[in-house]
Amino acid sequence: MTAVLAAPPAVPMHTRDTRLDAEARGDSAVRLVFSVALWAGLLLVTYWWDRDGGVTDLTGWESGLTSVGRLTGLWSSDLLLVQVLLMSRLPPLENAFGRDRLARIHRVIGFLSFDLMIAHIVLIIGGYASGRWTAVPGTTWDLLTNYGGVLLSAAGTVCLVVVVVTSIKAARRKLRYESWHLIHLYAYLGVGLALPHQLWTGQEFLSSLGRTAYWWTLWGAAAGAVLVWRLGLPLMRSLRFELRVARVVRESSDVVSVHLTGRRLDRLPVRAGQFLTVRFLTSPGWTRGNPFSLSAAPDGRSLRITAKALGEGSARLAHLQPGTRVLFEGPYGRLSSRTRTQRKVLLAGAGVGITPLRGLAEGLDYAPGEAVLLHRYTGQPLFAPELSALAHERGLQVLALPGPRAAPGSVLGPTAGRDELRALQSWIPDLAERDVFLCGPTAWTEGVERLVLAAGVPADRIHTESFGW
Repeated sequence: MTAVLAAPPAVPMHTRDTRLDAEARGDSAVRLVFSVALWAGLLLVTYWWDRDGGVTDLTGWESGLTSVGRLTGLWSSDLLLVQVLLMSRLPPLENAFGRDRLARIHRVIGFLSFDLMIAHIVLIIGGYASGRWTAVPGTTWDLLTNYGGVLLSAAGTVCLVVVVVTSIKAARRKLRYESWHLIHLYAYLGVGLALPHQLWTGQEFLSSLGRTAYWWTLWGAAAGAVLVWRLGLPLMRSLRFELRVARVVRESSDVVSVHLTGRRLDRLPVRAGQFLTVRFLTSPGWTRGNPFSLSAAPDGRSLRITAKALGEGSARLAHLQPGTRVLFEGPYGRLSSRTRTQRKVLLAGAGVGITPLRGLAEGLDYAPGEAVLLHRYTGQPLFAPELSALAHERGLQVLALPGPRAAPGSVLGPTAGRDELRALQSWIPDLAERDVFLCGPTAWTEGVERLVLAAGVPADRIHTESFGW
């Protein structure tokens, strides 16, 4: 590998292949339908609230607090269920948004629904207490003990408070991924505990056939998606394909690859660049799943995952024994051929973030000169012999960027000099004509995104997977 990009072979470059973006257009339609459905649902429950005198009730102090409290409760309930759908691994949403984008949307909707839920609690108590602070303790006790489902709802609120607090960045930095993931599952319990309260005391849920159908449909869709896509399908696939550890290969002092074999893997709908959430059935820690990227293109006979020892889950990989059974979820991720709309591509990874891009470099269809792989690293480069072979056999152009960070905010390293944008454009003059696939630490991928946007790459042709959670 060299730090300078060789001139591309003198071969004609293909024009845009319209077949490449057929799936991209379908995913765009899913995103549009989701956005319309989200806003339509909020408008619909607002309309029903107004039909019940919601606006009229705003004229009085006591009735006004209660009325606004009802509205914030409706919005919160709607968005809580949307959250569940977002993280249920529903294939149309996974394919259309990808894990990183879904997580960002989930985070925004999550904090908004939580704020609305707290507002609902405060406003309802204030309304029932007629706006008198001295009556708040007694009113709160009365609501908890004499209104159906409110006590269960309070328990659900506690669960959601725990989830929200541990989702704040400062708290996440102090938690292991495995601990954070386990705590985050309490969100399902919190949402589930709210249902009895909504059914027993929420007139907006049961006062008409249309409302009952809407809410039960939304609840059924959320619960069904979790049961099918988060529990049923992973269990079925794990039993069907019987993944086992074939061998463990140390790639560097802190990076290992695990080769997996199984039955009928040619029928597993997996693409190069995607990742699996894996549980190795060996104690301790077998109950905790960790996401690992595929570092080689699937060949129908085996799979390879590669990870750096950053946490407890990835550190255990080096000690796995051949024959260890594997439970898995997935495949997931849009860092694959699904998002490709151009013949030319740039694959850019930092450190162990090269793993899914190594798989893409092998699995994508391209002619010599159409694929450039940019690898940023500070120690020894991963997969150097394999990338060299791909360069020789497939015409992959490898741009190695070794060395320490040149300056705060630098993403390309000392090879690029001070003007990183100019350096990137000189290395890849046709950058604006390419799809860009990025993987690495969040700060690094965000920095590269800024560079390629400044170079003229449209935002919808930048496909990112970061290590953040």
